[in-house]
Amino acid sequence: MNSQLNKATLNALAGGRHGNPFSLLGIQHEGDGRIVRTFQPQAVSVELLLEGDAAPLKMRKVHPDGIFEVEFPPRKRRYSLRLTNADGHSWDIEDAYRFPSALGDLDLYLMGQGSHRDIFRKLGAHPATLLGVRGTVFAVWAPNASRVSVIGEFNDWDGRRHVMRLHPGNGLWEIFIPAVGHGAKYKFEMLDKHGELLPFKSDPLGQFHEAPPGNASVVYQSRYRWQDDKWANEKPDVPGMDEAISIYEVHLGSWQRGDNNRFLTYRELADKLVSYVREMNFTHVELMPVTEHPFDGSWGYQPIGMYAPTQRFGEPDDFRFLIDRFHQAGIGVIMDWVPAHFPKDEHGLRRLDGTALYEHEDPRKGEHGDWGTLIFN
Repeated sequence: MNSQLNKATLNALAGGRHGNPFSLLGIQHEGDGRIVRTFQPQAVSVELLLEGDAAPLKMRKVHPDGIFEVEFPPRKRRYSLRLTNADGHSWDIEDAYRFPSALGDLDLYLMGQGSHRDIFRKLGAHPATLLGVRGTVFAVWAPNASRVSVIGEFNDWDGRRHVMRLHPGNGLWEIFIPAVGHGAKYKFEMLDKHGELLPFKSDPLGQFHEAPPGNASVVYQSRYRWQDDKWANEKPDVPGMDEAISIYEVHLGSWQRGDNNRFLTYRELADKLVSYVREMNFTHVELMPVTEHPFDGSWGYQPIGMYAPTQRFGEPDDFRFLIDRFHQAGIGVIMDWVPAHFPKDEHGLRRLDGTALYEHEDPRKGEHGDWGTLIFN
């Protein structure tokens, strides 16, 4: 059936080629009224469920690839969708395109300046409740991409279904996806400025990543309760110059191994390593890089996930447990962090949005000859 959108716009929307789907999907003011429009390629029919109304409204299919729309009754605000597939199975969903931006004006301003001190709390993937609905807010900086989508098992890895909202003033893309939560695997699918599909990307600010050979990021919601109040309250902000310190530097993957040469877990290390460091009277432990990295042999010195403890030894809360145990034993923790260079793996930071976003464009400045890595610009 006919739509107020022209054929070219409908084709762009259905093909995941429209740069601003939030201007077309969800509730839209068109003509003298409002309509709800949705893109659901997995459905043969869609019904609109209105809060407080028993009878659903059947939506018109206006594009063969799965664009549906219907007039939205006045004075109504909330709705959900009932989808039916070719097998006759029906299920209800919340529409990602009815939710507002989860990024505030101050966040956008500070991130545009490059002065946001808590960027890890805003970018990446963060479980949240928006308008009373549970889901996850995804956000990524990709200023030179013409389209960015979140893909995962929750949308059959289809980049057309959750195209993100662009904040054009600073190149941030974000979207709230209902019903996606802790443990969901995801990646970012991007088109470069010429509309060419790029390799799928892990989340640069992801908090957790799956084990190789996979390279998806994983939504993670910490449930850890710290037990290091005594340490936090008693430690000085800056050690006095007259105080002696002794530091034990350790690589968690090679300090000891378990059965069949497996890595010890963070929690096993919390028993073995903490006791050893305390018995040897060290005041601090320095952990060689523990941020996520694709190559075991790099010992963590070629990181990709700068905000995620490596999955090799457990989950982020297991890592918190290890740090907590050190603090409870009165031992300070120093983190070896590597913001100098990163590997060329396609799922990582290399030409993230189709341009040299994190590295130098000039290979004479941007490549580390000895390591075969890229240097941060």
